[in-house]
Amino acid sequence: MVNQGPDRDLSYFLILPFMLWRMLHNQLWISLSRYRTAKGKGRIVDKGLEFEQVDRERNWDDQIIFNGILFYLGSRHLPGAQNLPLWRGDGFVMTFLIHAGPVEFLYYWFHRALHHHFLYSRYHSHHHSSIVTEPITSVIHPFAEHIAYFILFAIPMVTMAFTGTGSVGSYLIYVTYIDLMNNMGHCNFELIPNWIFSIFPPLKYLMYTPSFHSLHHTQFRTNYSLFMPIYDYIYGTMDKSTDSLYESSLKREEESPDVLHLTHLTTPESIYQLPVGFASLASKPHTSTWYLWLMWPVTLWSMLLTWIYGRTFVVERQRFEKLKLQTWAIPKYSLQYFLEWQNEAINGLIEEAILEAEEKGVKVLSLGLLNQSEELNRYGGLYVHRNPQLKIKVVDGSSLAVAVILNSIPKGTTQVLLRGNLTKVAYALAFSLCQRGIQVATLHQSDYLKLTKSFNATESKLVLAQSYAAKIWLVGDGLSKEEQLNAPKGTIFVPFSQIPPKKLRKDCYYHCTPAMKTPTSLENIYSCENWLPRRVMSAWRIAGIVHALEGWNEHECGYTMSDINKVWQATLRHGFQPLTTTATTQTK
Repeated sequence: MVNQGPDRDLSYFLILPFMLWRMLHNQLWISLSRYRTAKGKGRIVDKGLEFEQVDRERNWDDQIIFNGILFYLGSRHLPGAQNLPLWRGDGFVMTFLIHAGPVEFLYYWFHRALHHHFLYSRYHSHHHSSIVTEPITSVIHPFAEHIAYFILFAIPMVTMAFTGTGSVGSYLIYVTYIDLMNNMGHCNFELIPNWIFSIFPPLKYLMYTPSFHSLHHTQFRTNYSLFMPIYDYIYGTMDKSTDSLYESSLKREEESPDVLHLTHLTTPESIYQLPVGFASLASKPHTSTWYLWLMWPVTLWSMLLTWIYGRTFVVERQRFEKLKLQTWAIPKYSLQYFLEWQNEAINGLIEEAILEAEEKGVKVLSLGLLNQSEELNRYGGLYVHRNPQLKIKVVDGSSLAVAVILNSIPKGTTQVLLRGNLTKVAYALAFSLCQRGIQVATLHQSDYLKLTKSFNATESKLVLAQSYAAKIWLVGDGLSKEEQLNAPKGTIFVPFSQIPPKKLRKDCYYHCTPAMKTPTSLENIYSCENWLPRRVMSAWRIAGIVHALEGWNEHECGYTMSDINKVWQATLRHGFQPLTTTATTQTK
């Protein structure tokens, strides 16, 4: 005898994969929206996002979990919702006829009611807090609204159940349709081609566009319809600028930035922490997150994709004063930069990005992270040497990095210990500190000999350390675990490298890598730069912005360095502020 009970019902087991599909679908829209709006093609609203909006919208997947619970309860207790076939054409047609009729009509009037000041101030204003919409904005509502929307969208699904015409395929397609249209309407870039409406003009009454709904978020009291604008035409609530905004958004070309920052991926999981990745992770400093290990198939797929595709891609955009800023990423991981056989491929990608930026009219390009290492390209000087006619200015940001570190050292410091691979920044630091009368100690004789050879330092200011007693350590790549563990309690580690050292001591203080706070006028800051805190930008990235603002007409790369004090004063003048840490404050 075969058990025909609910434990044999296939639909129960499909609810979880269906929820996962909805999450994946929404995430794909989030990534596509951020990528397209960063490039600028078809962008509707120019105003930037902020951390406040990202925080408010970080729980977008809660409604999927909530709906999954309701779907499960409905499949168990609703008559006609059990043992569904995979497909029934009559139920599918019925679903969309009911949606086009009662659902769209009821939603229109319910939505207008939500804009009455009584309901708007208590409920719907939460959704409208996002002037610049993202796909996930579509599902950010108070709980009471979620209940109302679920009841509304459940009308076709419940009707299928009661009439016995329901099927797994109809439910899947209908809910995916709702997600698709919701995400599209809030994506902030126009993607519906004009030829569709030219072929079938009445379609403009039956399908909205992203620019149509964007006007609802900027004008508030127009364009109330759900997915079919027909009721806005009937009741006179269609915004007069709907057609013109659609046309202008559709014609909008990719944006050419004034300043470009060229970075790269750090770890395989860092793809999730980019602005085009997981919004909630990108809005926090990079940390190791346990559940990312569960996504190893996706991580592996992304690694293969970057290996095969192998092209630099746009990560984010900002605006500061009159400058348009963009960040591009090289599809290489930090580990690959330490493999000599990868140098040619990486240099090829960087040079290709520089030449592409030159064609776009970019004024300044700053090299971030390991894109400017000495072993790879002589601090960027290789590209200027190969392309002497470059109009774009290549900046490695070393002078500002040195200035930031010098101003991070507590006042009254008489000795520092310099440890790590000796780079352009390390040599400049040692020289500047000796000039200020601060003793610079090294642990290894080879480092001591290299430093004394590079500049004329008196023996009293550049010494070979006999112990680990110094309390201020300037550290770079190459700092060993043993050396860090031998540092005295309370030591302040100040990195001069792009990548921070691993924190092994809880009784010591660790500065972040050279960075500064950004001015509040810098727009569209909604993600963290690698491991840096919110609204903090690396010195190497800031250097490119300041270079463009000041209109300096020379490269800052290779073995040359700009005037450190001049760069520092210019940076402060444009509103960037030094970071203060507990350790520095206490020492002062």
